[in-house]
Amino acid sequence: MRLPTLMPSLGLMTCTLVLMLPLLASCHPARTSGQPSLVFMEQFSRPRLGFNWRNITCPLCKAVFTILDIALLSDTNEERVARAVGEACIRLHLADELVCREITELFRDDFIRALQESLLWPSEACALLVGPSCGKFDIYAPWNITLPKVPKPPVAPPSPPKPGSPQSRILFLTDIHWDKEYEAGSAADCKDPLCCRKDSGSPSWRRREAGYWGTYSKCDLPLRTVENLLENAARTGPWDWVYWTGDIPAHNVWSQTRKQQLSELTVISRLIHKHLGPNVTVYPAVGNHESTPVNSFPPPFVHGNRSSAWLYNTMAEEWSAWLPEQALITLRYGGFYTVEIQPGLRVVSLNMNFCARENFWLMVNSTDPANQLQWLVHVLQASEDKGEKVHIIGHIPPGLCLGSWSWNYYHIVSRYESTITGQFFGHTHLDEFQMFYDEMTLTRPLGVAFIAPSATTYVNLNPGYRVYYVDGNYKGSSHLVLDHETYILNLTKANHSPGAPFNPEPNPKWTLLYRATEAYGLSSLFPSDFNGLIRTFINDDRVFQKFWYFRHKGHVSEPCKETCKTTVLCFLRSGRYDELEQCDLLNGFGGNLVKAARKTLC
Repeated sequence: MRLPTLMPSLGLMTCTLVLMLPLLASCHPARTSGQPSLVFMEQFSRPRLGFNWRNITCPLCKAVFTILDIALLSDTNEERVARAVGEACIRLHLADELVCREITELFRDDFIRALQESLLWPSEACALLVGPSCGKFDIYAPWNITLPKVPKPPVAPPSPPKPGSPQSRILFLTDIHWDKEYEAGSAADCKDPLCCRKDSGSPSWRRREAGYWGTYSKCDLPLRTVENLLENAARTGPWDWVYWTGDIPAHNVWSQTRKQQLSELTVISRLIHKHLGPNVTVYPAVGNHESTPVNSFPPPFVHGNRSSAWLYNTMAEEWSAWLPEQALITLRYGGFYTVEIQPGLRVVSLNMNFCARENFWLMVNSTDPANQLQWLVHVLQASEDKGEKVHIIGHIPPGLCLGSWSWNYYHIVSRYESTITGQFFGHTHLDEFQMFYDEMTLTRPLGVAFIAPSATTYVNLNPGYRVYYVDGNYKGSSHLVLDHETYILNLTKANHSPGAPFNPEPNPKWTLLYRATEAYGLSSLFPSDFNGLIRTFINDDRVFQKFWYFRHKGHVSEPCKETCKTTVLCFLRSGRYDELEQCDLLNGFGGNLVKAARKTLC
């Protein structure tokens, strides 16, 4: 069927672009104003390309997607659809013309193929984009994993280890975001989604130029800062092992290639191996920025050039010094694996891209992609049978996942609460956590998802990394997290030497920002401690403002008050996505909290 009117249709261009916009989202830590009217932008909103899809009417949306569905039945219209997206991006001034052209070209083939293979009806697409008043989004309908019919063992509340018991010291790295094009002295506030780059232009005044070691702006890290972090981490070892939860490339998502992504994966993996040494095992997880297009992670049933084999195979090669062959098999299959760290303790590395709304391949099938959660159940049951404890690592926190995926994960954590003794994530670039409670009453705390701060400065942050102290390697160890520390590079000091303010420190010092038990007056970091800490945040604003300062790695300009504080507390309590929705409704946010929280998927 020929559609000669396809190109002139601004509605088609707009709605096609609308569907792609969430895929291009960038992580942007919160602004710090205390004004309630700005709360959602303050807390969760990340800068997009600037288009507000909620202005699209329901009838227009459905009409345009009907045209789009018909158009994509013919391969000859793919080029027209792609050009329409680029034109809409330019006409709506969503980005520079070059960025619009490049991002459209980068996404077009994979996105259109996923759209063609999906069962997405116009009413479903518009329900996602406009809201539930415009239809029902059945493509992400509820689904359930199957738990074994083995009764859940009695739960014994955790108890602190005996004084003098061994502890494991774990280095945690996440969200490195190395920018090969970073250039000191370039503009720190440019028109593109990422600045401080060779093509960002010159700053209009000196205070807005890119610093030598990094910049408080929408900028990522130069390689020298990544190396300096690793050199510092090596000096402050030894480390029992390392968790590394992904996001290696920068946020220049409009101009990335597979060759570039693989090169950066190789460089950073080898730098970590070089600086931390051959005797330290690193357990990595896959971030959403590792692929190109960003967030594009086809399930394993997608074969050929559009599969993720190009990425997973290189990961297996680069990480083979750290992971055994059995782990590399599942890594090549779906980007996840499990390894015994030591007798009595196992790690599971999940590919959290299979839970992400921005992964457009889930339009084809979002029901337990790659059977990853069912595999997780099998691993946890085997560990329970053997008396093993399990740590879970991943990139995107489960409370920010698709509703059904998040519900099933929460259900698994509830069932295996005595086996899962640590959950470690990154992705938001902020220092925070999310709680898990018993499913019957949602009042008894049973788990904590630790969300560690990023290495990158993106946006307006100091570089940082995390250290976890875990009950150590001895018979009967709980392997629970006992404490953690956050280290930062203070850019204000690092970029300006004493007595020579326009010269950077040649050997900048990474400093301890805080140790959790000391900062909050806690004896341990068990789930009950964090639940009590949330109550303290509610009753003692001084402690909450301290958390707010730490959450931004020591670089925050204004306190978080009133509605801002309520949204943060909602987030901390919501290890499950529908809990975030419920908190939204109970506090009268009318769905805005949930919409804003979705934008945290960096």
